[in-house]
Amino acid sequence: MATAATAVAESLEVRRTFAAPREKVFRAWTQPASVRQWFPPSGFEAAPTDIDLRPGGTYRWGLRHLPDGEPFWATGTFEEVDPPRRLVYTWIWSTRKDGKTTRVTIDFNDHDGNTEVVLRHDRFPDTNMRDEHQQGWMHCFDQLTEFLNKEKKA
Repeated sequence: MATAATAVAESLEVRRTFAAPREKVFRAWTQPASVRQWFPPSGFEAAPTDIDLRPGGTYRWGLRHLPDGEPFWATGTFEEVDPPRRLVYTWIWSTRKDGKTTRVTIDFNDHDGNTEVVLRHDRFPDTNMRDEHQQGWMHCFDQLTEFLNKEKKA
C-alpha cells in the first residue's frame, strides 16, 4: 500500500494503509515477539524487547548491529494507550547522551477491514534528526507490511 510522509521543522508524519484489521496491526506494534520481527533494519538483529502497555508503563525496543555490535534501545514511557485506536509515548535512543526525548503518536484507523496507521513523531531538536527518523519509520513500515503479509499467509 502507498505510504505518505511529510515533515515540518521539528516533526514528521508518516501514513500507510495496511491490509490487516487494526487489532492485528495494533498487536504487531505492542507485542514484544512481533516487534522483534519487524523493527530491526537490515544489518541488525533484535536485542531484548520489553513492553509494559499501560499509561505510565515503559518500553524498550532493542537492536544489535551484526555481527557483534553492542545492544542499544529505543526507550520511553506510554502517555496514552487506547487499544486498538491510539498510542502516545516518549522516545529516546539509549545512545543519545543529552537526555532529550521526542514524542510518538500513532493512530490506528479502521478502513473497512484495512488499517491506516498515522504516525506523528515530534519534538526533534533539528531537521537532521527528524529526517533520519523519517527514513527509519518508512523502513519500519515496509518491514511491518512484510510481517503482516507473512502473518496473513500463516
